[in-house]
Amino acid sequence: MMDLFLGGKEFPGIQNVIFDLGGVIINIDYQRTIAAFRQIGLDNFDKIYSQLHQTSLFDSYDKGLISPHEFRQSLLQSANIKLSDDVFDKAWNAMMINIPDGNIELLRKLKGNFNTFLLSNTNEIHLEYFFGYVNKTFGIMDFSSLFHKVYYSCRIQMRKPDKEIYEKVLYENGLKASQTLFIDDTIINFKEAEKLGIQCCHMQKEDTLTSLFAAFK
Repeated sequence: MMDLFLGGKEFPGIQNVIFDLGGVIINIDYQRTIAAFRQIGLDNFDKIYSQLHQTSLFDSYDKGLISPHEFRQSLLQSANIKLSDDVFDKAWNAMMINIPDGNIELLRKLKGNFNTFLLSNTNEIHLEYFFGYVNKTFGIMDFSSLFHKVYYSCRIQMRKPDKEIYEKVLYENGLKASQTLFIDDTIINFKEAEKLGIQCCHMQKEDTLTSLFAAFK
């Protein structure tokens, strides 16, 4: 158990740390995907997708309630265009930039000091990309070796900011909310977590994971 000072704020008595993936561990830019789809003919993509407001199609896909094929077809039918799966996936994955230097080693160190968890709103197309990227770049098959447990929304049929997803992580791992820190770049994901007593750290655009945890370098 440890007191943490992150981003100028104190988080006392932390034993467990829950990390978001995109925007915390991986650098992302949603505008890149919007631009990529616009370039291949989906001109209104920015109207149906954004970080803070998603249509039910995206929610359902994030929760794994529809398949990648169903997701692609629904989105393309709404735009009245046809694309191959490879072209679609390349545009959909365009938002992913990279994992900054030091993040992987830092996560390994933090796992030795805390109970660490990954909690991500994501989907199967993105997971395939993530796993391929970390395998090629860092020589690991996926993210499971970096945390005590990983949670992907598309594989547990629930997503942030719903209360049930935080309850699941706490209950399954026997965590005390007051001893748990949740780090996310999207502030709307904190409301229900904070109601449960989880301490929350908002990752700002100017922050990096290694600067927040500089004491663990």
